[in-house]
Amino acid sequence: MTTTLLRTAAELHARTRAGRRAVVMTMGALHEGHATLVRTAREIAGPDGEVVVTVFVNPLQFGAGEDLDRYPRTLDADLKIAEEAGADAVFAPSVDEVYPGGEPQVRISAGPMGERLEGATRPGHFDGMLTVVAKLLHLTRPDVAFFGQKDAQQLALIRRMVRDLNFGVEIVAVPTVREADGLALSSRNRYLSARERRTALALSAALFAGRDRHAAQEALRARAREVPATQARAEALSAIGESRAAADAHAVAKAAPGNPAAVRAAARQVLDEAVRLDPPLVLDYLALVDPSDFTEIADDFIGEAVLAVAARVGTTRLIDNLPLTFGTLGAAS
Repeated sequence: MTTTLLRTAAELHARTRAGRRAVVMTMGALHEGHATLVRTAREIAGPDGEVVVTVFVNPLQFGAGEDLDRYPRTLDADLKIAEEAGADAVFAPSVDEVYPGGEPQVRISAGPMGERLEGATRPGHFDGMLTVVAKLLHLTRPDVAFFGQKDAQQLALIRRMVRDLNFGVEIVAVPTVREADGLALSSRNRYLSARERRTALALSAALFAGRDRHAAQEALRARAREVPATQARAEALSAIGESRAAADAHAVAKAAPGNPAAVRAAARQVLDEAVRLDPPLVLDYLALVDPSDFTEIADDFIGEAVLAVAARVGTTRLIDNLPLTFGTLGAAS
């Protein structure tokens, strides 16, 4: 397959296609995470469909002092990765093509959800992100668009925009792609020195600690619920060697379905230790939130949640997250 480079929306609109158009939006500097998005899009679009990768570094979502000028531009390498992953076309418009006449006077507002977590740290970021996503959806006219779960708040806002403003497009989330040691793939990882990268592993390690604590709680509750009587429950747990579980089986069975505080504490412990590394990890936030609005969940929460973290290592800011499920919907995702 030969991937075609397109610079204008007119060129893209002139293409003929029989099946659905699938779009993967990127800011370039493609890596295996992006390639996974493209391969997923190729699979879902099918042989008759068309997969378009957008490459556009959006100036609206970079705040003062952020790395707009530093952000890597690697279009030749991006084309190769997109082609190998199965893209039919790469749409790499200029700033003038996306924003004719300069910065748009009318923009999409992310609302209250856009002011939390990433939005609190980067004011205006999500307004700029949603504005360019809306523009690119109009310019590319896809049937389905693919986004990674690593940018969980971005994904949630895009889904909300599409629903609230009646965009006729399906949004598909693709799980985060990680290195073998757990570090989430990101275009910004290339900025990390070897020592900084070792410190950066604390982000994923913290999330895994929270996930493991959550899974252990859910497994304990499941065992406790299997035995109806309090005394019998303790005896049964003791019989299988769960002495700690036997000691508090009744309390566990009566407790709320999940313990967000314990999940946060397990993750926080890893991050607190990373502060003492060389170089140190500088935490921005650790949050356990409801993905519908990105507010912190209560101790009696039941449903889907996101454990999210953001931190700086040296001059590089990184984010990561894991989905979790509390209560009757099951254990950790």
